[in-house]
Amino acid sequence: MQPVVENLSGLERRVDVVVSVADIEKEVQSQLKRVARTAKIQGFRPGKAPLSIIERNHGPGIRYDVINTEVGKAFEKVIEEANLRIAGTPNLEPKTEGVEEGTMAFSATFEVYPEITVPDLAALKVTRSESEVGETEMNRTLDILRKQRANYEAREGREAQDDDRVTLDFVGTIDGEPFEGGSAEKFPFVLGQGRMLPEFETAVRGLKAGDTNTFPLTFPEDYQGKEVAGKTAEFKITITEVAEPILPEVDAEFAKQLGQPDGDVDKLMTDIRSNIEREVKARARSRTKASVFDSLLEAGQFDVPKALVDSDAENRVAAAREDLKQRGVPNAESIPIPKEAFSAESERRVRLGLLVSKLVETAELQAKPEQVRARIEEMAQNYEQPAQVVTYYLSDRQRRAEIEAVVLEDNVVDHVLSKAQVTDEKVDFDELMGTA
Repeated sequence: MQPVVENLSGLERRVDVVVSVADIEKEVQSQLKRVARTAKIQGFRPGKAPLSIIERNHGPGIRYDVINTEVGKAFEKVIEEANLRIAGTPNLEPKTEGVEEGTMAFSATFEVYPEITVPDLAALKVTRSESEVGETEMNRTLDILRKQRANYEAREGREAQDDDRVTLDFVGTIDGEPFEGGSAEKFPFVLGQGRMLPEFETAVRGLKAGDTNTFPLTFPEDYQGKEVAGKTAEFKITITEVAEPILPEVDAEFAKQLGQPDGDVDKLMTDIRSNIEREVKARARSRTKASVFDSLLEAGQFDVPKALVDSDAENRVAAAREDLKQRGVPNAESIPIPKEAFSAESERRVRLGLLVSKLVETAELQAKPEQVRARIEEMAQNYEQPAQVVTYYLSDRQRRAEIEAVVLEDNVVDHVLSKAQVTDEKVDFDELMGTA
């Protein structure tokens, strides 16, 4: 007889699961007899205790396990006969009314996966991002690399400007009272790198060694120091040193610092260009992928199983706690992190995952072994020993699976781009690299 599946709301369903008490008791007795052969009961030799005593000691646990197993089997059979795909774990509640003698009945409530229709890809509007790497971009990158390796020389009478290293003493108060972390002596930082709040850096610019300045500073509402977030402090600063950056020359020594053992400057420049081009390609690809996925999500509307959304949100809460632990935050395990804070993004991730999976299935976009290897070889070029990286990824199933997932997403993006209405955009290099 075909099981009766009750539609509750959306993707939620309910069915009744019935198991035979006689079958349960038969299995319980069978397991009790197996246990009795080796059970050690005080006052009896091993395997010689009466079955009644074995049942008193082990019966409740065995019976509980058997009921769970039999109900699980019955539920799986019902689901298979009804041809349903379950999302998440069912909620089982025992039934007492209308239950036939000699049976146990449970009401199973669960969600099913939605029926997904791939949207008309030809109707999608997506943006394909591109960015050029020319001499200007090369020089900007080279300038950054030189600044990262700058030496600093103190200059008397020099007015502090961006890229200078400023050393100062400061004292901050709120309502006339000092606060934790609000003061320091001989504190150095490089001006213009955003390490300090904008008001602080503005107050420092133009000052020379020996100058002082007093100014108000309002901490942002979301400032990491919760005790001062949103409050206004008064700071007094005294400049003790202004040091000018001295950038290294692009020579053999500089090339060696950047990993060229023979100091070959031409080879260094070639490597820098290759690295920039790979990074630009990856970032432009990421922007294009975001446009494709946004378009798919906008066009593909369907109900999403709450169980999958909750599971994803719980995983993100766990990841957030682990991140706090890695940062050394005390009480990371007990800090309240509401699951609801991740619900919207989790629903988006689940919806996109279901939609992409359906598209992969219908268009046969699975990652091919040669694609995976090519992607690993491309990525390995960022390392000093590419061959070892390739071997490592190909021999490690988990790492290989990570690359397969990336390739699969690339296949989806390429497939959509081949069908959709595509607009090409040139993205400024600084915007793309986040240095604008």
